[in-house]
Amino acid sequence: MRVITALGSLAVLGLAACGSTTSAGSSPAPSNTGGAATSSAAAGTLAVRTTSLGPVLVDARGRTVYLLTADSPGHSSCASSCLRYWPAVPPGASTPTSLPGITATIGTTATMAGGKTLTAGGWPLYTFVQDSKPGDVTGQGVKAFGGTWYAVSPAGKAVTTAASSSGGGARGGY
Repeated sequence: MRVITALGSLAVLGLAACGSTTSAGSSPAPSNTGGAATSSAAAGTLAVRTTSLGPVLVDARGRTVYLLTADSPGHSSCASSCLRYWPAVPPGASTPTSLPGITATIGTTATMAGGKTLTAGGWPLYTFVQDSKPGDVTGQGVKAFGGTWYAVSPAGKAVTTAASSSGGGARGGY
């Protein structure tokens, strides 16, 4: 009976990781239940949080937002296998073009899997499944899926500085 229960749990986790592009918490990484970056950060919005990299964009749950250098403004190259590890930041019911503290223009674009993702300065935005809590920047500098992943500044640019030693450094596992 324990084997069946364990297999059922793994199947649910596998389906959540593979099938969802709308939830940053659909990964096998520990979820964060109380980490909104600001009181105004609602689903589909972004905010600014200071991390070991300095000020970066975060999603509604306070998780660091990244861009992929293989993408281009307005175009996501992250397919389903990529989205398992780098979930797209989903837009809300309405997407404001500007938010407090963010100088980049906010918008949306389609993912290769058919969903939508928020953009900052045109760049498609993602979170990283190994960032388990607000302030984590373990995706910084990871080379995968045809490019390098960088946290995003409030201006919508890649933050290319290296994370401090306290920022973690999971660089593989997928």
